[in-house]
Amino acid sequence: MLSENARGALIMTGAMAAFTLSDTVMKLIGQQMPLFQAMFLRGILTGLVFTLLAWRMGALSLAGLGPRDRAWLAVRVFAEAACAWAFFMALFNMPLANVIAILQALPLTITLAGALFLGERVGRWRWSMILLGFVGVLLIVRPGAAGFDIHAVYALISVAFVTLRDIATRQMSAKVPSITVAFYTAIGVTAFAGIGSLGDDWVMPDQRLGALLLGAGVFIVFGYLLSIMAIRVGEIAHVAPFRYTGMLWALVMGWLVFAEWPDQITLLGAALVVMSGLVTLYRENRLRRSAARAALAAQAQPIQH
Repeated sequence: MLSENARGALIMTGAMAAFTLSDTVMKLIGQQMPLFQAMFLRGILTGLVFTLLAWRMGALSLAGLGPRDRAWLAVRVFAEAACAWAFFMALFNMPLANVIAILQALPLTITLAGALFLGERVGRWRWSMILLGFVGVLLIVRPGAAGFDIHAVYALISVAFVTLRDIATRQMSAKVPSITVAFYTAIGVTAFAGIGSLGDDWVMPDQRLGALLLGAGVFIVFGYLLSIMAIRVGEIAHVAPFRYTGMLWALVMGWLVFAEWPDQITLLGAALVVMSGLVTLYRENRLRRSAARAALAAQAQPIQH
């Protein structure tokens, strides 16, 4: 029998595979269909799924949310829509692995944003890992190099908006149901893509495109559900590092589907980003455990009269 942590790690690995498969399929769709139309049609399926889930769980209404939670939810929806647009602008025009490698810097940017805007304490180790991670991103993007592509900027913009999204999520109170957040985010992104698609020359999907759109929607839903299951099954400190398997899946899918393989400098940059993130997670886990042991030791001390 597998332990809870081992099950959580396997489920998280499956979640990253599902997300990468969805991105792979969307990149294929982008070869024949305008960006906003592709986002809109995929969003219809995901929106229907989250609408059904929210309805079954009685989480469709915003009546129980205060003005502050509603405001942060609106910020989150805006950030999700903007990061989806920027991400697909990069994905449709860059190698899959390069885009995913840049996104691996997210834990570092969230830590940085927490220090700058939320007053969270960041020690020297975490600052050094943030710096190392950004060196890795620079090796991937290589501003000023002959191979620099403006679409790499879109990947960086996507990272910035995902960071804003996660900061907004952390500002909402714990009483806001996760399914409510997922539902309104899915509806908001789909509406944003629908409005954007009005300026596109629509492509009538044939059987192949229809199958790809269905696959992209199914994979993204499975990715969300599996990632939630992974966190609930195992300890987050053990499960979270397996998010980085998305980089491995991106390398495999980029090579198999698009005959893409990053150059050595890009691979080095990706390795630095992943390493900095893993070291940060490992150190934070050790600090949490030390703090927990200290708290237990303090509770075990006899009361002095």
